[in-house]
Amino acid sequence: MNPDLSKLQPYPFEKLAKLKAGIIPNSAFSAINLAIGEPKHSPPRFVSEALTHHLHGLASYPTTKGPAALRKAIGDWLTQRFSLPTHSIDVERHVLPVNGTREALFAFAQTVVDRTQPNPLVMSPNPFYQIYEGATFLAGAEPWFINTAAENGWLPDFDSVPDEAWQRCQLLYLCSPSNPTGAVIGKETLAHLISLAEKFDFVIASDECYSEIYFDEANPPVGLLETAIEIGNTDYKRCVVFHSLSKRSNLPGMRSGFIAGDAELISQFLLYRTYHGSAMAPYTQQASIEAWRDELHVIENRTYYREKFAAVVGILSDVTEVSHPAAGFYLWLKTPAALNNDDAEFARQLYHQKHINLLPGSYLSREAHGINPGSGYVRIALVAPLDECIDAAERIKDFIAHL
Repeated sequence: MNPDLSKLQPYPFEKLAKLKAGIIPNSAFSAINLAIGEPKHSPPRFVSEALTHHLHGLASYPTTKGPAALRKAIGDWLTQRFSLPTHSIDVERHVLPVNGTREALFAFAQTVVDRTQPNPLVMSPNPFYQIYEGATFLAGAEPWFINTAAENGWLPDFDSVPDEAWQRCQLLYLCSPSNPTGAVIGKETLAHLISLAEKFDFVIASDECYSEIYFDEANPPVGLLETAIEIGNTDYKRCVVFHSLSKRSNLPGMRSGFIAGDAELISQFLLYRTYHGSAMAPYTQQASIEAWRDELHVIENRTYYREKFAAVVGILSDVTEVSHPAAGFYLWLKTPAALNNDDAEFARQLYHQKHINLLPGSYLSREAHGINPGSGYVRIALVAPLDECIDAAERIKDFIAHL
């Protein structure tokens, strides 16, 4: 067996299931699941229709690179969304469809990391999406976690990383907007990271899957590619972004996304994926074209999240300090002092007394540089319908008030 498999930790939801084992929740309440970031808004009808309309594609092998029409739809969306110069995205060289960004984020490390180099590092924020860690171990590298904290606006403390670590770094994962805090990395910081990548010769993989869930229509989150263009990196050298229809379009089951950026990296990743057998199904390709071409359903989707955050933050602010995130659909809530800020105990008791599932923050992070930055917080995914989110907020409010 691959010995690196032994380095993989249980997934956060496995830990949560173990935490709740043997607990019988209060039967006076119906179950509300706010633990997993699975969108519950209705998928666009026109996408469902496109899927069924193109089932004849089952008779053909799909290509890993995807049809030109899909890459063009993606390129057009990227150009419009991030105000890129016309023709700055060459869809033959800069774009590759993927079967959801989870598999792409994992496989990308297997392509990029040079395990013949001594002690390669892969860096990521902490807390983080656990795929980054698993990808690191199975690529033969060592993870380096960059802590995020309230005093730094929940952004990774990149200044804390010594030059010695940057010199060993081969891949830097970013997540902006952040899972779980909703923090957005600004253009100045992204420009600084691109300059570091040039200086120390590493690749930036920017997970931007939550970029289309934000609350100020006039100020969408900035992206890595637009920053690269603005500082003169017109070839997107060392820069790759990951986007998905899962959150943007409420299509997690369709497993459709893309990566875009550095043409040389895209070319090598295509080679890897050709052997890996990662071609997107033909009917998914066609439905994805329709989804990337439409923005009305995305604007409507943001309206639903805006309503939920306004309601939930308003309710919980009566009993605890809670702030509205910059983007994304997670609420990052500090656990009460009455429970010694124990996030796991908070989640366990809340499940027992109020039949609500949410995720302890310590399950999303690792002990690094002397602290576990997720400890003392819980992640609440506001993916349920508005009435359920309001009901859950009222239950959490009552739970906290009676501690």
